[in-house]
Amino acid sequence: MPIVTVADAQVHYERSGSGPLPRLVLVHGTGSAGAALTWGGIGPRFAADREIVTPDLSGAGNTTDDGAPLTVEGLAAQVIAVIEDSGTGPADLLGFSMGAPVAAAVAALRPDLVRRLVLVAGWAHTDGDPYLRNFFGVWQRLGQQADAETFGRYITMTGFSRDFLRALGNEEVERMVPNLPPTPGTLRHVDLDTRIDIRALLPRVTARTLVVGGTQDITVPVEHSRALHAALADSTYEEIDAGHVMFFEQPEAFVKVVGDFLATS
Repeated sequence: MPIVTVADAQVHYERSGSGPLPRLVLVHGTGSAGAALTWGGIGPRFAADREIVTPDLSGAGNTTDDGAPLTVEGLAAQVIAVIEDSGTGPADLLGFSMGAPVAAAVAALRPDLVRRLVLVAGWAHTDGDPYLRNFFGVWQRLGQQADAETFGRYITMTGFSRDFLRALGNEEVERMVPNLPPTPGTLRHVDLDTRIDIRALLPRVTARTLVVGGTQDITVPVEHSRALHAALADSTYEEIDAGHVMFFEQPEAFVKVVGDFLATS
């Protein structure tokens, strides 16, 4: 697994696949399991004709640092370093949930490194929405005060649509709960979630962008994706009828929407 040093962090990333198309860098969201849990199922679907690069941000996976509070700009610097270390020329960049504002920051700060940008279930400003501010506040309090099972159940309940959970059935849902514990890394991510504000960076994004929202998303309600689209001059918008982790619920629709956009010249 390659490693790149960024400030005090040793940032680990993985690469897979190969092909003539630009690299696709996938930026995970909140959770210490990082890239492996987030992209293990969907990443290979894009690997037939391009290289897939999946970094673990600080607080996740094998990446290590000093444990200080995270910033969007600090995580963006890690993604920038991974793009530069993993190849030459610009890459396509996709960010999910917390990874969406991080990916947008990368595109704003280093437009030379981003060919196409995809923002999935993202948002621009936590404090601008009392619902979002309170939602992440509950995550934070549960992580600090509740047991791991309660935290895992809450994340499972809010990360997926009711239709999807019903279709999985009780036994499969029970197997998901232990995958989402309130580790120190996860709580660092949640702390950042409570402080997200990339409004000043959005006008600097010049890459052609696809914004994807989930119509049944109760973690980051779909109007935040619509607002990102409205704030980005060169963007298109798609919705998928799913909850927050839409690529688990609707993988075929997700691969088509993203794949068709990345295939545009």
